[in-house]
Amino acid sequence: MGVYAHFAERFPLAAARERIFFSRCTTIGCGGESVSVSPSDAEEAVAVLNFLKRERIPHAFLGAGANTLLPDGRHEAVLVRSDLLKGLVLSGNTLYAGAGVTGGALIRFALTHGIGGFEPFIGIPMTVGGACVMNAGVRERHLSDVALRVLAVRGGRIESFSPETCRFDEKESIFQEGIFVVGVLLRAERAPQEIIRKRCGEFLARRASLPKGHSMGCVFVNPKEMGAGQLIDRCGLKGMRCGGAFVSDKHANFIINEGTSSADVAALIDGVKAEVRKKTGIVLREEVRRLTFSADP
Repeated sequence: MGVYAHFAERFPLAAARERIFFSRCTTIGCGGESVSVSPSDAEEAVAVLNFLKRERIPHAFLGAGANTLLPDGRHEAVLVRSDLLKGLVLSGNTLYAGAGVTGGALIRFALTHGIGGFEPFIGIPMTVGGACVMNAGVRERHLSDVALRVLAVRGGRIESFSPETCRFDEKESIFQEGIFVVGVLLRAERAPQEIIRKRCGEFLARRASLPKGHSMGCVFVNPKEMGAGQLIDRCGLKGMRCGGAFVSDKHANFIINEGTSSADVAALIDGVKAEVRKKTGIVLREEVRRLTFSADP
């Protein structure tokens, strides 16, 4: 019995599709295909993940598909997505957001209810779950600055993680260790709607200068010496190309994809890292995640 048949029989309520094309669910727009399953609630997420582990079916987790590179080829594996976990519940000074809530939906809800503090996330291609995994954000604010608790599936059950146990760091968290985020309790800061709108406009204006096209956002974490884009530029690597992927002339920490091959993107990342290390001695740390399928991710 194939992977899809397993899910069609075992999880009729889950949004299981026979195949999902990675080029359609990632911002970089390339890669192969696999089966996809989207749990409809926390209990179903536990059941799906326990099933995958019991059956030893390779799988990986995906949010909005930004900062993510999926492999080429056709995979008898499962991409577990959070896109149906979209609950938003405001209680006093706490806002619960499901892992599948997009950044845009979060900010619209916050604006409607006079909740400030989320404006720095505007324009970032993210879900709340993915932002938690990557500790997404900008200079002024990261997800770790507003997260009160994180609900996630680990070891076959739902766990509640405090900010300390999340192990948040620069583009890092404990959730990169095969833990599936279900939802996040966020600090709700009351603010006038006109102030929220003004701040949203300011952050959107800053993002307007970023390169257009298929990309993963910033590829590398900024080293302490200088910004990664500035460093790559100084090494003369703007325009460096591998197949359909090239280093942006507008911002050297962006790789733009015009092809269909994840292998080209991966090779270009490796090439940039090698050249920067050769010319400066600095080893760039990747911000993007290269996802692979494992029976025990």
